[in-house]
Amino acid sequence: MPPKRKELPFSSSEATKTLALVTQKFVDLKREEERHMHDCQQHFGGVTFSFFWKTQDQQAKYPPASGGQVISSGFKICSSEGEGSVEFYARGNSMKWQASFSPPGHYWTHILFTWKSKEGLKVYVNGTLNTTDPNGKVFYDYGDPTANLLTGTEGDQTKRYVNGAFDEFIIWERALTPDEIEQYFTAAIGAQALLSSTASWSIMTTTSTVLSTDAYHPIITNLTEERGNFQSPNAMLHYLENISISLPNKSLVENTALNLTEAFLKAVGDVLLLPDWVDTSVSVSVVGGLIETIDNVMVHMARNLEGIHPAVTIEGTSTVADYSLVKMPPQTLNLSHYRFPSQGKSYISIPSEAFHNKAWITIVGLLYHNIHYYFHNINPMETKIAEATAYKGYRISATSYLISLKVEPPPTLSHNLSGSPLITIQLSHKLTPWQYNQAVNKSNKVYLYCAFLDYSNGSGVWSNEGCVRESGDLNYSVCLCNHLTNFAILMQVVPLKLTIQHQVALSSISYIGCSLSIFCLTITLVTFAILSSVSTIRNQRYHIHANLSFAILVAQILVLISFQFNPGTVPCKILAILLHFFFLSAFAWMLVEGFHLYSMVIKVFGSEESKHLYYYGIGWGCPLVICIVSATSATDSYGEKGNCWLSLENGAIWAFVAPALFVIVVNIGILIAVTRVISRISADNYKVHGDANAFKLTAKAVAVLLPILGSSWIFGVLAVNDHTLVFQYMFAVFNSLQGFFIFLFHCLLNSEVRAAFKHKTKVWSLTSSSVRNVNVKPFNSDIMTGNKPGTTPTKLNTWDKSTNSGNRIDLSAV
Repeated sequence: MPPKRKELPFSSSEATKTLALVTQKFVDLKREEERHMHDCQQHFGGVTFSFFWKTQDQQAKYPPASGGQVISSGFKICSSEGEGSVEFYARGNSMKWQASFSPPGHYWTHILFTWKSKEGLKVYVNGTLNTTDPNGKVFYDYGDPTANLLTGTEGDQTKRYVNGAFDEFIIWERALTPDEIEQYFTAAIGAQALLSSTASWSIMTTTSTVLSTDAYHPIITNLTEERGNFQSPNAMLHYLENISISLPNKSLVENTALNLTEAFLKAVGDVLLLPDWVDTSVSVSVVGGLIETIDNVMVHMARNLEGIHPAVTIEGTSTVADYSLVKMPPQTLNLSHYRFPSQGKSYISIPSEAFHNKAWITIVGLLYHNIHYYFHNINPMETKIAEATAYKGYRISATSYLISLKVEPPPTLSHNLSGSPLITIQLSHKLTPWQYNQAVNKSNKVYLYCAFLDYSNGSGVWSNEGCVRESGDLNYSVCLCNHLTNFAILMQVVPLKLTIQHQVALSSISYIGCSLSIFCLTITLVTFAILSSVSTIRNQRYHIHANLSFAILVAQILVLISFQFNPGTVPCKILAILLHFFFLSAFAWMLVEGFHLYSMVIKVFGSEESKHLYYYGIGWGCPLVICIVSATSATDSYGEKGNCWLSLENGAIWAFVAPALFVIVVNIGILIAVTRVISRISADNYKVHGDANAFKLTAKAVAVLLPILGSSWIFGVLAVNDHTLVFQYMFAVFNSLQGFFIFLFHCLLNSEVRAAFKHKTKVWSLTSSSVRNVNVKPFNSDIMTGNKPGTTPTKLNTWDKSTNSGNRIDLSAV
């Protein structure tokens, strides 16, 4: 039978009584050691000391402590401020050797050190060489040579306590070889027969040192050797599932359980590091299978732990999870509740009255570190959460650590979630930046669910049956449940929908505005076509106006047509692609309007012919390239959900938003620069001529330029990003009426167009009356002087040909 270690925990309240017993047992050991130490060093050339050690609470802050101190020729073991050390003294030649190592955690750790005069001090942790001191140093201060063995704090006899436990102290009168140390450690944890210690001269153990062969050792070895041999998550999962099925139904000592836990969780960590996690559905199924397999292995170990008094506790941490295995005899739990983990903001708490008092209790706790990241795209229709399935178009994400607790026999809990006792689960939220931005957006409704993985149908399905979210905010959630399993907080973000009244109002504005714009743009294009023979209407500015009007006209016609088709159909996808192209073209021609305005007012560049080709390349070529690339790379993003437009979920909308934002920013910069020029000239004109109306020209000029520069689309960006109702109304008005404003300012109120129309009318009249001898005066535009027909010249001469012949700007509407 494996040894049942008798733990020796020390606390300040029982220090005197406990340490008296310990000290008495070590007194004989110390005297025997001193008596044989000299002979040992001369005849055998060394000594070996072995024991098991663990701390009870890594978080506690206690005074520095030491154990097994012999001040003459002997050794000293210390632990202080997160560092352990072994000191070996040889009084005969006044030497001291010292080696430091990491102290054990709150699980059993095997410490062994050897000393030989030629090799110095070597410290082995869990059978492996950890640190050495081959040379030592001269040391004379040995203190009191008659001092008893001390366990506790040096220098203060009233505070002798060690926050830990020791077991299986064994001393050999020779330095064991590395192979012997590895063989002994393997046997000590229950894997092979114990190394025969025929040469030992003093042994102190709490039980028999003969250990049986451990059936779990081949599994631990296989887990270690097979790490890294699997290239796909599915293959690794299949291997781990076979491991869980093949576990022998035999008792486990603590060290074996610890080693198996560490080896198994390292293998799981290798699975999560594999690069082959492409298919989301496969990833979710594999992770669900991993969680179930981990549960099976951990529960098996907890059931088969050697039950001793007091409770057996195995705790630790790995790259995958913090874990705890507990086996308690009946009536051991004296606390008001059991909590896992004992520290931190995320935990599960079970009230003590829920435990059975007449049976051994096994508890398995796991707090996974990164598993929740794999549940980031859950289909609501594939869950058992009724509230989530009501919003089937909006995916669910895990937003907290995944925590698991298994108790056997199961705790007795209330079936009514408003009764008691119930499980309390508190989980801190781990929101990604995108999730946080979505959650704080006031136009979204955030749903948080206390959910668990339900394996009742063979595969893990998220459900919230038997759980209710009692309290919390965006930082944490507190849940009450009437069962135990794997838990996490799931989040679903649903955009707030407008009321029917607002939807009808916005739709009406869009229909009326688009219809009016279509009518006005049609008149504008017809007017430009009729007047195309007039010299002043043949210039570049009106070519740009015509192309912009055509792009907006077709786009708004397509918008009205798209309302008649259902998303997901082929016509809807085709309309979405065409809408993308023509809206991009509209923005491209708005950019051309800005460039042309800049070239007339700020800086003249290029010839008319070169600019003509350049403008057409921007206006139609660039949108065509963007649309082709987007449509070929993300065809499924067109006309699939909601309407015949680009998808808002997978980032495809940026194929429109990014160019639009670029145009808006550039044109705003141009508008500011032009406005500054107009303002400066207006101010100068006011100083010279005292014309107060000159200041009004600036405001009127901005109003004229806004429709062709597309600045009203700023409201569209704000409406898309923030879903603010006021911006939706402003965008519906200004965008749908963009064509109307172009017609109003650049056709109906434009003095050049009106003068050209009068001229054309006169030509038609003379032609129809066959009056061919009438001397028709040549037609000249008043744009050069800013004068309107039938009016006297104003004192403001903003663009003088003598200073800048290219500075012609269409402000005749003002």
